[in-house]
Amino acid sequence: MRPLRSSLVLAALAVASLAACAKVPSEAATAKATAPLTRTAGSSVEAKPVAGTPEARAVDAIHALEPRAVVEHVSAAPIPGFREAVVGGQVTYVSDDGRYMFIPGPGGALYDAQKKDNLTEASLSGLRQKLVQQIPASDRIVFAPPAPKHRVTVFTDISCGFCRKFHSQIAEYNALGIEVDYVAFPRAGIGSDDYRQMVSVWCAADRKKALTDAKNDRPVPQRSCKNPVDMEYDIGQRSGLTGTPMVIADDGTQLGGYVPPEKLRDILDQMDTKAAPAPTAKPAG
Repeated sequence: MRPLRSSLVLAALAVASLAACAKVPSEAATAKATAPLTRTAGSSVEAKPVAGTPEARAVDAIHALEPRAVVEHVSAAPIPGFREAVVGGQVTYVSDDGRYMFIPGPGGALYDAQKKDNLTEASLSGLRQKLVQQIPASDRIVFAPPAPKHRVTVFTDISCGFCRKFHSQIAEYNALGIEVDYVAFPRAGIGSDDYRQMVSVWCAADRKKALTDAKNDRPVPQRSCKNPVDMEYDIGQRSGLTGTPMVIADDGTQLGGYVPPEKLRDILDQMDTKAAPAPTAKPAG
């Protein structure tokens, strides 16, 4: 089970998910679903339930996961054993003992508030890792420094503004030791103009140049060949992609949408620290 690795990563997941272009046509739904943990104090009046009640435990659980969240309302849920809370205009559900919180909708998840575990991500990351590993290196467009410290796989689209912003900083990611492996996800779907342009990119003799040109509205000659775009699009859908870019660590953890270079480096460093084995204690004497 993968811990949330502190509020930094939870906040990064929530905020970065907003920094993504949704699959057509669900952009509004995606933005609404990823907003609840990003609303800050001062934007609304927070509920103040009586201490020791299930309502108070619900508020405490939400704050344990994201201290900045403003809980606007909390009451009994339609199902026994849960409270219903409104955070940032969206309903979330918290168990009466304050242990579990469920955010419904696209991009939602089930959390263990005590352990600060994203239980949904823990389940999906293993599946996502296996799916992404099916994509051969030869089918990726790789931008890497000479000796990368980290690697991420990024599902990208050529027309998405956040994908373009990410790529405009590719030299910064590389300078921080991050290898970026791009795979294709045409948001408009198979057969769209976006799809045909991405096929041309993946069929180009110099795919790195073609991808950079496409993301900067420079013409890319139309080409057709045996290509992985359909396969990568299918893997993106099966991996739970809700918007592009989708940044995935080597262990399958989804790190969000657009994440600035230094923040991404910090998250990856923190993940490495958590994954490192504890030092062996020296015998006494």
